[in-house]
Amino acid sequence: MQLTPLSVEAFRLALKSKGLKATTQRVAVHQAMMALGHACADQVSEWIEDKTNASVSTASVYNILSQMALLGIYSHRYSPDSKMYFDVNTGNHVHLYDAESGTFTDLDDPELVAMVENHIIHKRYRGYKTEGVEIKIIARPTQRKK
Repeated sequence: MQLTPLSVEAFRLALKSKGLKATTQRVAVHQAMMALGHACADQVSEWIEDKTNASVSTASVYNILSQMALLGIYSHRYSPDSKMYFDVNTGNHVHLYDAESGTFTDLDDPELVAMVENHIIHKRYRGYKTEGVEIKIIARPTQRKK
């Protein structure tokens, strides 16, 4: 499980090891994800349009993000309003979801992750095998930023 995003060169090597080419579009998506950390396809498309010369449709961005998640290069999760977000951090960590701004922030709380994992490791859910734990804390800011 990766805790930090892959550099562009490591990303290129990861693609090559999977038999994929590091196309201009894939590299642009990865550069956007490195800058954004957590993002939906629309946000990545907007970043690419603003910061690069690459031409990538939002549909292609979504397909690339989904492919990278299937390969384990990114992870993905849904926001409470069912929008798909992708994450460059594929390691076990906690997410704080700001319900006001609709953004995810990584929280480094290995104690909480370990506590939850240790609690469910011995649990049996009839008909299911536990694959992992995802912790998302939904919150709103307590004070308005000035």
